[in-house]
Amino acid sequence: MLHQRSDPFSIEGGDVLVLSPEAIAIGISQRTDPHVVEALAERIICEETGILRVLAIDIPKTRSYMHLDTVMTMVDWDKFTIHPSILPMLRTFSLTKSEGRLGIELEKRKLAEVLAEALHLDKVTMIHCGGGSAIDAAREQWNDGTNTLAIAPGEVIAFSRNYVTNGILRDNGVTVHEIPSAELSRGRGGPRCMSMPLWRE
Repeated sequence: MLHQRSDPFSIEGGDVLVLSPEAIAIGISQRTDPHVVEALAERIICEETGILRVLAIDIPKTRSYMHLDTVMTMVDWDKFTIHPSILPMLRTFSLTKSEGRLGIELEKRKLAEVLAEALHLDKVTMIHCGGGSAIDAAREQWNDGTNTLAIAPGEVIAFSRNYVTNGILRDNGVTVHEIPSAELSRGRGGPRCMSMPLWRE
């Protein structure tokens, strides 16, 4: 058991993104405490679970950015949706095993470079929610345009109302299955928020 209810700090599932069999990203958010990220990373990495690296991504602490998956999700082996407005504010930490204990490093590189290295890729594509428009990006992020549920690499479920982001995903080779969202979006949380994966390859 990596985290228990009796642990003194909180973490929520929307802040945990499995990147690969050896890397995960955890958001430091309004709902997930940085102390639990460090404690969880130590358990995951030092107990030989197969995870070699945890990326702790510190996002703004606001209701509209409640969890990491409200501003970023993985949609393919090498592609991510991201809310462009948070990029200047992000801080990313790499947590790895160093000399038998947990080592923490503040990354000076761009998030895309850190993700590419963690995934052993030359580069990753960051698909901006709402494209280049600040108005579209803000509207579609609020309506969970970045909260897609990947059901296979390059295949996602997304809210139909986020037509700008869905179009950009398709332009980047991602298959998008749209679901009606007029009422669902009122409850806050997109397709990924409404899922509970039990096993993922």
